[in-house]
Amino acid sequence: MQHQAEIDGIVGTAYATYAGSVRRYLTGVTHDSGAAEDLTHDAFLRLTLEVGAGRTPDDIGAWLHRVGHNLAMSRGRRIQVADRHVAELARPHAAPSPESAAIHDEERRAAVDALKLLPLVHQQAMILASFGVGGPEIAQSIGRSQGATRTLLCRARARMRTTLLAAEAG
Repeated sequence: MQHQAEIDGIVGTAYATYAGSVRRYLTGVTHDSGAAEDLTHDAFLRLTLEVGAGRTPDDIGAWLHRVGHNLAMSRGRRIQVADRHVAELARPHAAPSPESAAIHDEERRAAVDALKLLPLVHQQAMILASFGVGGPEIAQSIGRSQGATRTLLCRARARMRTTLLAAEAG
């Protein structure tokens, strides 16, 4: 493990020497100067981690170009996956089909019925959790410790899951 001054010196020299070249290369790969700038910074962050761990690359310039290229390829794959699934995103302005509205209503009623079978404190915890309230706040609200609340929520979810699966099967 190297000292911070050594790390700063190696990475600072590398940045002064290679940042422009890496940025230009990544701009050509991504066709997006903003993305190239971000990827360049990510590559230098990874260099900082490598140098800090005592694994300074033999050819820092080549290493930065390869890491930047790999980051650009990962970014491209993530964008492709996102583009493929964009049609699946919910569109709040689009009215649901009658079939999906009916199914949603049935699922909502089944969940409410399953929730009603739980003890009151479990119902309260589940409702708070469904609104995104965190565990510590739920624990404080129902007067239990955080550990007990986690256990309570786990058991309540399991009971609801069992009830919903039984209703679906029967």
